[in-house]
Amino acid sequence: MRDVENAITVDPEAFQTDAEAHAYIPELSRIDASDAEKWLDVGIDPLERDRIGTFIQKDRTVVHCMSHQAGVEMMGISQAMAAHPWLSEYAWKSISPDLDPFTRSAKAHPHEGYFIRVLPGVRAAHPVQSCLYIEKNGFSQNVHNIVIAEEGSRVHVITGCATAPHLESGLHVGVSEFYVKKGATLMFTMIHDWGRKVSVRPRTVTRVAEGGTLISNYICLKPVGSLQMFPTTHLEGEGAVARFNSVLVAGAGSHMDVGSRVVLTAPNTRAEIISRGITSGGTIIVRGDLIGKAAGVRAHLECKGLILNNGLMHAIPELQGFVPGVEMSHEAAVGKIDRREIEYLMARGLDEEDAVSTIVRGFLNVDIEGLPPGLREKLDKAISETQKDMM
Repeated sequence: MRDVENAITVDPEAFQTDAEAHAYIPELSRIDASDAEKWLDVGIDPLERDRIGTFIQKDRTVVHCMSHQAGVEMMGISQAMAAHPWLSEYAWKSISPDLDPFTRSAKAHPHEGYFIRVLPGVRAAHPVQSCLYIEKNGFSQNVHNIVIAEEGSRVHVITGCATAPHLESGLHVGVSEFYVKKGATLMFTMIHDWGRKVSVRPRTVTRVAEGGTLISNYICLKPVGSLQMFPTTHLEGEGAVARFNSVLVAGAGSHMDVGSRVVLTAPNTRAEIISRGITSGGTIIVRGDLIGKAAGVRAHLECKGLILNNGLMHAIPELQGFVPGVEMSHEAAVGKIDRREIEYLMARGLDEEDAVSTIVRGFLNVDIEGLPPGLREKLDKAISETQKDMM
């Protein structure tokens, strides 16, 4: 990860790495009402409507884990390592524990994480959902997640990450290794709702085999102290595809350094990175890096940002081509709302505030592929509420 101005330094040793164990909740109907409300905000439905499995971790404890479809495995990572000795061939193979202070902390002080595996040829009828939740103040939640979509399988994982309303500060370190096998499809939607003084450091690597598809959606509309993530995807098999969508809002005091890297190492692979960001007083650094290493690859990077009030919007698009026959492009734009758009809407009966709100809402409403109807409606509502707050 390259340094940029205004980088935020976070010391994982400044946070606690131990927390009391929480009771297991066999039935989601028995969860605390305040927890349920927070989980709903990040797309986790306690009633499991249109869900075929749920994993919930509070601090260091797995408090609920259950799959409702044959061929879809869900369990805590420690249970998975015990049940599947072969899993050692996947754990820490794509990400080195010595990558940075956060991976070293996750290795030295592990706090579970989820294991999701879809067996060959199995197509999950509905998404599975996982929630990583921090309740203890000053706690560093260090999780290690592994997702394996076996050959010919298809699954959508919705992950909601959040903190308890009373929490003042904390750190979340998420080490994630995803494996998409031949002809498989993995859709991964991550929704964050952290506290204003919470630091977040995901570390993710995905490997996609021949004919495999990764669709990754990232949504962060609420304030966060410091967020820094730069997931890397390797398209290792011919015809593999990766698509990234991100929607970001940074209010005053928020610092987001978010990006994606796709390495296209096999012929005829495809990649697309699309991001939308709005700063209303905070900092957003959006990175995109496309690396073409085989003939016939095609990739596109698009970053668009709006600045409302004061703030920093820093777009860093990069293209690297190593052989003849690669086709890669990028488009980046940072600015303010066009006055002509406001006047156009005002001429049709809206006042200026409503016109600006309509433009902001439309800007954030990226067509995110694969979202189930219920989650799409909730996201639309969250975007509407967010644009009102920014105004």
